[in-house]
Amino acid sequence: MALNIRVQSLRNTYKFLKNSILEKYPLFPGVLTAFLSVGLWQVSAWNSLELLGFNLIFRTRNYLPHSSWDQRIAVIGIDDRTLQEYGQFPLSRDRYTQLLETLEATPPAAIGFDILFTEPTNHDAELAEAMAINGRVVLAVAPSLQQQTLHPVAILDRVTSKGHIASNADFDGITRQYFLYIDQVPSLGIKLLETYNNSVQHTFTANTNKNQKSLIPIPSLESGMNEKSVWINWIEPTLKIPTYSFADVLQKKIDLAKLKNKIVLVGLTATGTNDPVKTLFEQIVATSGVYIHAAVLDNLLNQRFLRRLPWQFELLLLFIISITGTIILTPQKFYQRILLLGLLSLTWFSLSVLALTTTNLWLPTAAPIGTILLAGLSVQWQEQKEKQQLMSLFASHVSRETAALIWQNRTEIFQNGQLDAKEMVVTVLFSDIRSFATISEVMKPRELLNWLNTYLGAMAECVHEYHGVIDKYIGDAVMAVFGIPFPHTQAEEIQQDAINGVSAAMAMQERLILLNKKLEQLGQPAIHIGIGIHTGLVVVGSIGGSQRLNYSVLGDAVNIAARLEQLNKNTQEVNPNNILVSETTYQLIKDIFYTQRIQELKLRGRQKLTMIYSVTEIKSSVDLIDKY
Repeated sequence: MALNIRVQSLRNTYKFLKNSILEKYPLFPGVLTAFLSVGLWQVSAWNSLELLGFNLIFRTRNYLPHSSWDQRIAVIGIDDRTLQEYGQFPLSRDRYTQLLETLEATPPAAIGFDILFTEPTNHDAELAEAMAINGRVVLAVAPSLQQQTLHPVAILDRVTSKGHIASNADFDGITRQYFLYIDQVPSLGIKLLETYNNSVQHTFTANTNKNQKSLIPIPSLESGMNEKSVWINWIEPTLKIPTYSFADVLQKKIDLAKLKNKIVLVGLTATGTNDPVKTLFEQIVATSGVYIHAAVLDNLLNQRFLRRLPWQFELLLLFIISITGTIILTPQKFYQRILLLGLLSLTWFSLSVLALTTTNLWLPTAAPIGTILLAGLSVQWQEQKEKQQLMSLFASHVSRETAALIWQNRTEIFQNGQLDAKEMVVTVLFSDIRSFATISEVMKPRELLNWLNTYLGAMAECVHEYHGVIDKYIGDAVMAVFGIPFPHTQAEEIQQDAINGVSAAMAMQERLILLNKKLEQLGQPAIHIGIGIHTGLVVVGSIGGSQRLNYSVLGDAVNIAARLEQLNKNTQEVNPNNILVSETTYQLIKDIFYTQRIQELKLRGRQKLTMIYSVTEIKSSVDLIDKY
């Protein structure tokens, strides 16, 4: 907002900035955000944050109403009490034979051993016979470091089904994925589910329809594939999975009916074992590896493995969030934008938790929320860039505070390409150089211009210091206004404008003393000015045609200030500072400045008499600059 320059120039500059970014390229910040976010996605920069988001949404779901572990699953744990009772792990294999014999009365639907029986012992024959009689046992196989699969000893291998127990922890140590098939070998969970289905078939042979409904679909390995991986849906902490001590089962200290028709996993759960597993809920103190297979079985039985969006949809999602976020954030003010960023992020996080809870869909969390924040930064950066360009245009015409105020109200100011006319009470200051015509005759044009610009620059600084706006330069004359561009309606504000105007006038005269010393050293003419100040009602707005506009101040108050400035030539004896003010301004500043009454005059062009006062000095050293 500059009163000395054509509003057409301001309007064209503003329109160029606005068109180049917001109209010609309205989605530029959004597209920039989208490419940045997708680029980060492409180089896997979101991955580590995504895993943290994964943990957070699961923990949040745990505080909400959610499903529990499938009660068809139970764990018989070789715990600390079992090791105290039967010695160190591995236990003698006759203990496992005893276990199978103990469970014969209330047989589980399937029994899986998360234990490798790779070394032969003297009790293998008895164990093999017990497994053959049971007919529902699945043993573990595992790949070794030599890329070979570790199988049970031959006598056990022949009488049982087998499934791999290979785990797949992420780089943070948490197990989130699991191979249902690896090198075409099914997992322990897959084989146990097959065994469970066979058991269900035999249980309900009398009712074919019930039989068919009871079977659980088993994921198959696609043709030509060697592996199939899934994301484990950790329903809740593993300590909530029904677990019984191996020793308690052998000693029948529990009701064995609790294990009937269940899928039973047998594994090591003792403290400090060599089979620790970190889950989303057990990170500091790890749980046991047997619970991975329990979780996989739960997901298989209920068909609730986590589902993820295809990568194409994730990319599309990032683009949509980038563009939509930009559109929402662009018209907002800074604090509203901060609030919206938090609200949008929280909304997406809540949506992710809802999708996980209701549909087992794992929506990406970190990338969308990060994209929302990037959109905010992009919009803020673009606005800051536009603001700096616009501020640089205003810098030489208004104070920094006024420029900031203009920027905050830019939409109102530049509405319809021009500034709407408004009536307001302002303080107008006119100053003029004495004997300028004589000085200009003796100076070369270039020297005169440099000399004049040095003076005008110094005067503009004084005006800006006291929140004034340079309306125009008329040759050597300066017209400044205090109280624009936004109306001041409170009496205190109008008084402060008057005080600022007189303070600026005093500062201008003091600055001239220093400036004249410098001019004297350069051999250039000294400058002496007169200043007239009046406070009154004016109309502020755009003046001119569509091709050329000025934003200026019109009204009787302007004429009075100009007349007062001219009267300085005739009042030098009682006007040491060459500053004259009207009666109206005097009433507003009399408590701050010492003044001297000059006379009551009828100014040219006015019917009413006007009392004139000169300003001599300030009454106190209080800082008069309005701090707003």
